[in-house]
Formats: sequence, C-alpha cells, structure tokens
Amino acid sequence: MIAVQTAAEFVREKNMVLRHHRRRGMNDHLVIELCNFSGFKIYPGHGKVFVKGDSRTYRFINGKCESYFMQRLKPSKLDWTVVFRRLHKKGITEEVSKKKTRRTVKAQRAVVGASLDAIKAKRAQKPEVRVAQRQQALRQAKEKKQADEQKKKVEKAKSSATRAAQPKAKFSKQAAKGAAPKPKATSR
Repeated sequence: MIAVQTAAEFVREKNMVLRHHRRRGMNDHLVIELCNFSGFKIYPGHGKVFVKGDSRTYRFINGKCESYFMQRLKPSKLDWTVVFRRLHKKGITEEVSKKKTRRTVKAQRAVVGASLDAIKAKRAQKPEVRVAQRQQALRQAKEKKQADEQKKKVEKAKSSATRAAQPKAKFSKQAAKGAAPKPKATSR
C-alpha cells in the first residue's frame, strides 16, 4: 500500500536523508525528485529524465511511468498513482475531526393571511373549540356547495327550455364540418 504524504512530510523526510548522507561524508547536492507522472520519490541514481522541445524537463521513476506519460494517460485515472490516491482519500492516516452539526433554531413566523398573534391564539385554544369551529366551517361549505348546485340546475333548466323553443335548422354533417353546400338539381 502506498502512503500519501503531505508536502511538509515530504520535505521533513528529504531533510532527514540529506542529514544522513552528510554524516556519512556523501555529496551535499543530493536531491530527491518527484516523478512527474506517478508522484513517487526518485532517489539519486534512479529514474529517467525526458526533455521536451520547449526545454521543459520531466522526471519519471521508471519506463512504465514514462510510457504512460507519452501515451497521454491521466495519472488521476490509474489507481496506483499518488494523484489518484489523494483524489480518492486513500491511505490518509490523520484523524479527521468530526464536523460540528449546527442545530437549527426554531423560529415562528407569520403566515400570509394570518398574523403571528392569530396563530398563537389558535394554538392556545382548547381542542373541543377547534373541533366545533371546524365542523361549523364544513357545514357552511356544504351549504354553499348545495346552493351553487341549485343555481346551476335552475340555469340549465332555463337554457334547455329556450333551446327547445327555437326550431333547429337542418343541415348535413358535412356542412357542419365546413364543406361546400351541395348544388341543387336543375333538370326538373
């Protein structure tokens, strides 16, 4: 498993390696590079360097990374690269602190058509009174509906009576649909 490091951890490890090499009397110019494709560390004496035409240099840890870079593959789509592991939060050892959930504060507001005082007064009412008011409102709604139905019946009866009194003009279905009238016979 590949551990994903932060930049600070990488620098710390690099400095540690440098100190170790200084103690042993090795060169001071020891530099640990990063692979431009995979993100792995490249120690001195390892890896390949590719120089583009515009004199940009790319360092790769091995031929596999170089080949994938030349094929223009995205390192974020290959699950063994550091980029992929960072994107998908793999191998992160730090404890993530729990996000504090904000408690919602309940606030009462007035509704359109009813003020806050009216709402509070209704809430304070006894349930029996509320039930009685609801039943009365239902009764009134039913009476209004019946009155409307009666009006409609009366109007319908009037309109049907006036229609029956008028004689209907005779014409064919085709004429009703907008066809030209049939020419009259002229031979007789």
